[in-house]
Amino acid sequence: MASGNLSQVTEFILMGVSDRQELQIPLFFVFLAIYGLTVMGNVGIITLTSIDSRLQTPMYFFLRHLAIINLGNSTVIAPKMLVNFLVSKKTISYYECATQLGGFLVFIVAEIFMLAVMAYDRYVAICNPLLYMVVVSRRICFLLVSLTYLYSFTTAIVVTPCVFSVSYCSSNIINHFYCDNVPLLALSCSDTYLPETVVFTFSGTNLFFSMIIVIISYFNIVLAILRIRSSEGRKKAFSTCASHMVAVTVFYGTLLFMYLQPRTNHSLDTDKMASVFYTLVIPMLNPVIYSLRNKDVKTVLKGFLNDPCQSFKRI
Repeated sequence: MASGNLSQVTEFILMGVSDRQELQIPLFFVFLAIYGLTVMGNVGIITLTSIDSRLQTPMYFFLRHLAIINLGNSTVIAPKMLVNFLVSKKTISYYECATQLGGFLVFIVAEIFMLAVMAYDRYVAICNPLLYMVVVSRRICFLLVSLTYLYSFTTAIVVTPCVFSVSYCSSNIINHFYCDNVPLLALSCSDTYLPETVVFTFSGTNLFFSMIIVIISYFNIVLAILRIRSSEGRKKAFSTCASHMVAVTVFYGTLLFMYLQPRTNHSLDTDKMASVFYTLVIPMLNPVIYSLRNKDVKTVLKGFLNDPCQSFKRI
């Protein structure tokens, strides 16, 4: 174990999802399957929305970047986690830990705001269909995605050094399967007021503003759908945002469950289970949610599987 001040800490020990020895190999295969499906699904979405001209609309542009973010988020976490299921000494170096936390923050914050951007896109498509290609132009799409990535990188650059500015004295065992800010700060023997304030401020602000965008967008979408007189029109309008509504509900539901627990019921083990969901399970589910409920994606996928060469000719 490391002792003394922060400069003497060279590595941390990750406890993982479970410390029960008999579960390590079964869990390895479970999470290997989850990660394999995540890679397959998200690479599939990225490929299809890149090569086929029918999927070159703003909605699929944002979906492609959501898939990139999901792939990045799970890749920051899963490989190290899988290795640790198979080794007895589950260590992670100080700099590797800092890099993992930074990478996790980049992708989780990017996902929060990409879902908000996608909600705004659906709002414009349903509430202002005639102005859609003007309001959500190619330039605006690039701007929104660029700002999302820029802000997520800024968050990581600010929060990560704050978390690693404290001292660790008595223990270097992280009660988690990756380097997250809450279990890291729980190990500190120095004053954690500043980093905890920074983490809480960024987490609360990001969640609040992204949820406000999502709620306002969907409130207006629902009002617009209710104003449509024909049931066929309502069904068509609803189908354009149904997939995103499911993805948003699952993602924000998990985050709110974690952040809105009463302090008396709050535990690092509960955080760990919630983290499994939004770092590994949701990135696996998103391609399924968007492809199974989307006729365009299913049509393009079927065509691609039947004749891959023809799909590439459509670029």
